[in-house]
Amino acid sequence: MKRVLVMMAMCILGFTAFGQNKSETIVLVHGAWFDASCWESVTPLLKAKGREVIAVNLPGHGTDTTSFANVTLQSYVNAVKNAIGDRKNVILVGHSMGGIVISQVAEEIPGQIKELIYLAAYLPKTGESLLSLAKQDADSHVGKYLQIDQNTGSANIAKDGIIDVFAADAPAQADASIINNFKADPLAPLATPVTLTDEKFGSVKKVYIHTANDHAVSFPFQQTMVKNNGLIIKEYTLSSSHTPFISMPDKLAAILIKESK
Repeated sequence: MKRVLVMMAMCILGFTAFGQNKSETIVLVHGAWFDASCWESVTPLLKAKGREVIAVNLPGHGTDTTSFANVTLQSYVNAVKNAIGDRKNVILVGHSMGGIVISQVAEEIPGQIKELIYLAAYLPKTGESLLSLAKQDADSHVGKYLQIDQNTGSANIAKDGIIDVFAADAPAQADASIINNFKADPLAPLATPVTLTDEKFGSVKKVYIHTANDHAVSFPFQQTMVKNNGLIIKEYTLSSSHTPFISMPDKLAAILIKESK
């Protein structure tokens, strides 16, 4: 009887260990002008479902004080790769500019990425940059408020345009916080093209989450990028502005949980 109990315990422990090794990690990559804190309403919802969650803070964003002169697209990519470490089965989520970043990450470590999820994100082909894509988006409101400072190598959005562009449907109490935490973005990564191959980037599963009321990356342009890219296998649509992690974190989390099963 004792031997049977020991064998049963070993089987249970073995099964548990197997399950832990196979579990997915959700890695969240913010977009331009935001930082890792933008995911704070989504992260606990994902963790409550047993997911490991890593919200990456890119260099030069949030409390990170890296000089803009030292911030490059590759430094963004390296930050994400460092956060992933040796993990496998990673669900890599990129919001807005983060779509550029996760695409290049997938090119460099495709074997560790189970799935790419583009959230209202720029979806590039090789040789394209965020700026080259953004120039094609005739319905975006960004151009009306964009401020480029060549002296500091930065790009910003005029204060009176922040809510319109990014969070028109955010709760009123969130508006002040969004504006107060908003800061300029390094310009160089926005202008840097990605280098992607069919063999590496093309081998990774890709999903797109559209935001139908988006004034930053317009819904029609999101649809155009998906059509032109030809690699998206599944699409979702949220009736939100550019920041569903603020206006509808529960609905966004539900999609991420579904995709991470």
